[in-house]
Amino acid sequence: MTAMISALLPRGRRFLTAAAALAVAGLLALPSPARAIVEVERVVSDQGIEAWLAEDHTLPIVSLKFSFRGGSALDPDDKQGLANMVSGLLDEGAGDMDSFAFQSKLQDLAISISFDAGRDSFSGSLRTITENQETAFDLLEAAITAPRFDEEPVERIRNQILTSLRFDQTDPNTIASQRWFDEAFSDHPYAKRPKGTPETVKAITTDDLKAFVNTRLTRDRLVIGVAGAISPDELKPVLDEVFGSLPGTSDLPAVPDVDPTFSGETIFVEMDIPQTVAVFGHGGIPRDDPDFYPAYVLNYILGGGGFASRLMEEVREERGLAYSVYSYLYPLDHAALMIGGVATERARFDTSLEVIRDEWRKMAKAGPSRQELTDAKTYLTGAFPLRFSSTGAIASILTGMQLDDLPIDHLETRNDKVEAVTMEDVQRVAERLLKPDNLLVIAVGEAAETAEQTNGDASN
Repeated sequence: MTAMISALLPRGRRFLTAAAALAVAGLLALPSPARAIVEVERVVSDQGIEAWLAEDHTLPIVSLKFSFRGGSALDPDDKQGLANMVSGLLDEGAGDMDSFAFQSKLQDLAISISFDAGRDSFSGSLRTITENQETAFDLLEAAITAPRFDEEPVERIRNQILTSLRFDQTDPNTIASQRWFDEAFSDHPYAKRPKGTPETVKAITTDDLKAFVNTRLTRDRLVIGVAGAISPDELKPVLDEVFGSLPGTSDLPAVPDVDPTFSGETIFVEMDIPQTVAVFGHGGIPRDDPDFYPAYVLNYILGGGGFASRLMEEVREERGLAYSVYSYLYPLDHAALMIGGVATERARFDTSLEVIRDEWRKMAKAGPSRQELTDAKTYLTGAFPLRFSSTGAIASILTGMQLDDLPIDHLETRNDKVEAVTMEDVQRVAERLLKPDNLLVIAVGEAAETAEQTNGDASN
């Protein structure tokens, strides 16, 4: 929204407009009670299963989001992509229902059940109208405790993944990202391919899929967020029904913490494409670090604020060097990163990278201006309520809070923490965090001599 409004403003004034754009859109006119966002209650079932609940009976809808700590980073080396493959199969038949029967029941009753695998967690979600919630919870319980893994859906999902991997082999963004993690993490589990490789996906057996469910979906790794038209007393038996029969504990090895070293290397992957795509980054700030919120505000000003960011203003708006440029904080459970990306013509790539490093360096040395800080805090606090757009979004946020070990009153205190960030905080964190000479850069595109020849031919 901000980027769209900014695009309508005169070119030289776009950088000033993060707060102004929100005001134009009417987003800063939220009443003061909106700061409370939602009320969150801790619910504990008779079996001791905990969920965080945002009860809201405005609409007859219930959304449930859950995550098990430990994702694709725990996949065996020779079975990379296992978590991802399981995520595509848990709703493909369970209990006495094959894939067609299970999916038909979901469709007939407008129930949504889905699963996803990340590096640090394996997640699932459910959304249903209250009229059908009993059946919805029964289907979810069957999916996570009694998946069938019949041959037809297993091979169908396997082939879908293999097709996706073939596409990834020609996608410059995926190639750049994968190579960046390879270089940054070497033999650490974070270097594993979340979707696997063609060889490892082909090697996954039905026994592997069943073992994943039996060993990875355990109550000691489980966090749950719920939002919508359900009371605490109604939720308690649901928690026991859906999750109570899962194994209590798991003896899986822990992913080790890692602090990767970044030496500032630029690596070029040659590919015949019309523009060069690059991923760059170095170490970041852990989510539980006292400096996280100053770093969060800093990143918005530097590269996370779209057209309001310095990188976009200097690289695209002022110089016309790149089509897109951005940065973001990426605090994994066992490593903290700050990553960015840029896409530009090959002939302009070196200059684009030079400008990015220069903006990194200037921010590290002097920090932001007072106006930049004011605009960033205005946007980040004013836009926060917009995240709570549905029961599904709220349930997901409640789950994320638990995965990040945030307090249950985080939604009430988050904006206060952003508001408390001072110029001195951002300047201190900028000096601590931003190391332009350490940025690891992976670029995918034409070789320099090929690009120069192409440009020469075009000018004749």
